[in-house]
Amino acid sequence: MTEGTIHAAASTNARPRLRYFLSILSVIAAGLALRRFGYGVGLPFFAVKYGGSVLWGAMIYLICRLAAPRVRPHITALAAMSAAAAVEFSRLYHTPALDAFRVTTAGALLLGRVFSVWNIVAYAAGISAACLLGALRKRRSLG
Repeated sequence: MTEGTIHAAASTNARPRLRYFLSILSVIAAGLALRRFGYGVGLPFFAVKYGGSVLWGAMIYLICRLAAPRVRPHITALAAMSAAAAVEFSRLYHTPALDAFRVTTAGALLLGRVFSVWNIVAYAAGISAACLLGALRKRRSLG
């Protein structure tokens, strides 16, 4: 391999990772804005509560894509859904230290406080939407 080939390969691999990283930051910003300003702009409870969960699911998908950008998107979606469901089911497990973390802002945002099947549905919607948007973006760039 020549130096130019190595540089091109590294550059090609860095581009998707940068895109995923920036997308993660955007989703986090949207989720925080939704929680902070959602009611103030007149959004209903359902949109604020589950919109945050949809965005959280999308964020988990994007983190998985960032970690393994060459893995097929549907496999990434399955991994993200498994991780999201595991976090949701972890809410059924209680220890004093874990419960103390859950009442902090970081703990509430990362792990949540109360188990809900509806959150799993919202995570699936966010993961599906992120996967679909990625496929549409790829299709548009190829066509």
